[in-house]
Amino acid sequence: MVKFLPLPYNRTMDNNAGTETDKSIKQRVNLSGLVVRPITPDEEREWDTLMDLHHYLGFRTLTGRRLKYVALLENRWVALIGWGSSALKCTPRDRWIGWPNERDYDRLQYIANNQRFLVLPGVSIKNLASKVLALNVKRLSMDWENVYGHPILVVETFVDHSRYKGTCYLAAGWLPLGETTGYGRTGGKYYHHGQTKTVLVKPLIKGAAEILAAEFLSPELKGENNIIIDMNKVNIDKKDGLLEHMALIADQREKRGIRHPQVTILTIAVAAILSGSKSFVAIGEWAANLQQDMLKRFGVRYNLRLGKRIPPSEKTLRNTLKRVDGDEADFVIGRWLSLQTKADDKAVAVDGKTLRGSTRVDGKRTHLVAAFLHHEKVVINQQQVDDKSNEITTFIPLLEPLDIKDRVVTADAMHTQTNNARFLVEEKEADYIFPVKQNQGTLFNTISRINEDSFSPSVSDKREGSRED
Repeated sequence: MVKFLPLPYNRTMDNNAGTETDKSIKQRVNLSGLVVRPITPDEEREWDTLMDLHHYLGFRTLTGRRLKYVALLENRWVALIGWGSSALKCTPRDRWIGWPNERDYDRLQYIANNQRFLVLPGVSIKNLASKVLALNVKRLSMDWENVYGHPILVVETFVDHSRYKGTCYLAAGWLPLGETTGYGRTGGKYYHHGQTKTVLVKPLIKGAAEILAAEFLSPELKGENNIIIDMNKVNIDKKDGLLEHMALIADQREKRGIRHPQVTILTIAVAAILSGSKSFVAIGEWAANLQQDMLKRFGVRYNLRLGKRIPPSEKTLRNTLKRVDGDEADFVIGRWLSLQTKADDKAVAVDGKTLRGSTRVDGKRTHLVAAFLHHEKVVINQQQVDDKSNEITTFIPLLEPLDIKDRVVTADAMHTQTNNARFLVEEKEADYIFPVKQNQGTLFNTISRINEDSFSPSVSDKREGSRED
């Protein structure tokens, strides 16, 4: 049995939703020791009983995905709070987020609804309710991700303004958005009960509404490390966009029976791969989950018979990708990626790797040399190393087609070659950082003997003659 704080109790309703407090006096208590945590399994029956007994709505269950919390002060229960899945439809909330009607259903999982909140009988402490809310919201997203595998970006609640003003929510920084329309939902059907409520929300991260309304699911929401680039931040259908680049790749298909333009198929496939898809099946599933507005942007044709746009199937994606010239696609995609990140990432790394699982009939494995952006970790070009040569011979051909002006190129010591340095500085107007090892004796000794004072001082160097411009 849980313990309650021994405070005076006079059963009346406060302004907080579902909160019962002492009307005559609110004690000032130090809340620094207040703890809000999820209940344990053996506490759930007691939690349910207290909520049903003392909340004005009673209690049967929380809807959808749910978490139950208890607030403790001096190791005694003082408040209960329950979270469930968000409302399927809420006009003020949906207007605040700004998402299209067809997109909200798969993003609702990132919103949690505060379905029950109860300050327990005999507890009358100033600022307790708002403090409980603040502490609970602070840990809610992490707890939700631990249980359900994804974070929470926004919390919402509906306050019956005929009974309460929602004071504790406002004090905890929640935003009032307006009123509901007075409809309820039971058994999958809506009915009008006429009782409107005030809608309040609180974003848990900066830009939460924009992330929820974005065309592509943000990497922060998916919680995956295999996402290469955020598709919401790149150019798809404008000038020099992905569609325009994919149109440059030759179409090797027979004209008979073609339903989808190759440019559309390739654009969808590239977007899916950059979003984390690693197989033909995953690419097909990603395409199948695209909303109509995104299918339109990708150039998918409208099917008059079905009355909507139908994305290419996994089979169509697979067969088309197998016919594309890999080297040509590599170059075009790399050039487009370079344009997307040029302003943010000035460093290009050159490195070679032997592909895992690429053993050929002759027993040798495929070895590639790639140029990729330091911070974005995006490959902008790659070349296969010929069996009769080594990585050194691929350096200039790898970088030749790329626009790397004013960028800094880094590479392993094997690429510390005079021709490579001259190529970067004179032809590409780029800079470089090449390591020098002791096996390059003459160069290593020459560098070792150079006095640091011989170099032009940096901007941060305050010695005489340093540059401030």
